[in-house]
Amino acid sequence: MSTSQPPIRFTLRQLQYFAAVARTGQISLAATEASITQSTMTAAIAELERVLGTLLFERSRSGVTLTYEGHLFLQHAQTVLEAAADAARHPFRDRSTVSGTLQLAASYTVLGYFLMPFIAKFQKLYPGVRIVPVERDREHIEASIEAGEIEMGVALTSNLLDPKRLQRRVLARSRRQLWVAANHPLAELSQASLDDVSPYPYILPAVDEGDTAAMRYWSDAGIEPESFVRTTSMEAVREMVALGLGVTILSDMVFRPWSLDGRRIQTVPLKDPIPPMEVGLVWRKGQRLSPLASTLCKYLELSVAAPGSE
Repeated sequence: MSTSQPPIRFTLRQLQYFAAVARTGQISLAATEASITQSTMTAAIAELERVLGTLLFERSRSGVTLTYEGHLFLQHAQTVLEAAADAARHPFRDRSTVSGTLQLAASYTVLGYFLMPFIAKFQKLYPGVRIVPVERDREHIEASIEAGEIEMGVALTSNLLDPKRLQRRVLARSRRQLWVAANHPLAELSQASLDDVSPYPYILPAVDEGDTAAMRYWSDAGIEPESFVRTTSMEAVREMVALGLGVTILSDMVFRPWSLDGRRIQTVPLKDPIPPMEVGLVWRKGQRLSPLASTLCKYLELSVAAPGSE
């Protein structure tokens, strides 16, 4: 007689709570965002871990971080949540009315860490559409849009030198936190200040003007780290941090808890008012978007669910 494992059952709400805790790194903050008590959130996560038979988070004084299993499960949870959101937003829409090809300019970070899954889902939703990503740096995105070569782009709007030159619509804001090795002296702090960080070598990623943005908030604080290490490789940043060769401050959007060879990286919240990394749509001032660009714009606003426009 064959025996079968009982089915694993969890709710959509549990997945929403799990994703919120993974995103915020704080059970208390996730509970506040969900308008529930911290004990309710804690119980929901504990029940999900019990059902799955594995720990999803490691707990510390500074908050929680995903375990390896938690990181894998988050990818599945996000797929389920996005599918549910799509079903709620577009249950009976006629998708034959939008078609055509749109070149969409975006920078390295935006393409690699933010935009591509949304493009893939949009094209599934509208089979007659083809979105062609065009990788360009921020300066060339602005110039291409103003010259009429590209209708619309997705850029790090927090890096725009003159935001009023273009029409823009904010899609997401990603907080910046300190990245350290799991065994680093700063890893056990509940919060770290720039003064705490300054004695250690600081890694500057020269990608999408990350080094320029970092120097701006160090300059504003009137502090300078002991030394700087510059690199154009995000994987090199992770490897150096994981090996304890330096620390860095980067956004949650580009955070991954492991280096390529599996060494652990940890985040620590910052005391100083470091501005978040902001991602948004940009197009020419006063221009009326084409039907395809307008539909994509509305889709991204709904899918990312981080309102804000100027």
